[in-house]
Amino acid sequence: MTDPQDPAAFNPLPAAVVALAVVIFGIEALFSLADRGIIGGPAGEMVRLDAIERFGFFGPALDWMIQNRRFPPELLARFLTYPFLHFSLLNAVMVCVFILALGKMVAEAFGNLAMLAIFFAASIGGALVYGLLMNDDFPLIGGFPGVYGLIGGFTFLIWVRKRALGERQITAFNLIGMLLGIQLLFALLLGGPSDWVADVSGFFIGFGLCFLLVPGGWARLREALRNR
Repeated sequence: MTDPQDPAAFNPLPAAVVALAVVIFGIEALFSLADRGIIGGPAGEMVRLDAIERFGFFGPALDWMIQNRRFPPELLARFLTYPFLHFSLLNAVMVCVFILALGKMVAEAFGNLAMLAIFFAASIGGALVYGLLMNDDFPLIGGFPGVYGLIGGFTFLIWVRKRALGERQITAFNLIGMLLGIQLLFALLLGGPSDWVADVSGFFIGFGLCFLLVPGGWARLREALRNR
């Protein structure tokens, strides 16, 4: 039996997972303090709204860039800044929990840099699809598109494992199926923004990116392109 006092008995969280969760929670902590007037005084409640306006992703901004063929750095940066902003403490905590749980497994399988690549690729791709497909002025903020990318990575790991064991691979998609069912139910009952489009896109981007992140993935892609 492993001695619980032995440091080797503990499996520490990968550094990138901890760093990402700490940054997201730290930013939310500042917003929560500002909402209560603890920092910023009476105007503190405007800190979150000002940050969303300055760093959130807006579909019309993407339309403007495409129509004018101009891509100012301050607008492009929003693809990377919006995942760190949230509407509430609860949303930020949920994102951090998913990152700590799923990000850990993805980082242990693919590495720290790959985990971050999945999170941010899903965030960027989710925002692109949201901006291109949805005619919605509501800002896209929050880490859920990136989290869904990690869910895609986690699903890929289960999918590969079931394939190796000769089990039904379709069952690897049970988690995403359940989450999407809940999201669509709430969307039908309560309405609200169509940010679930970014989440779904993030999942498929995260799942697909894993094919390139596995050992030999890039080599197989180059070979496939050469044989076309």
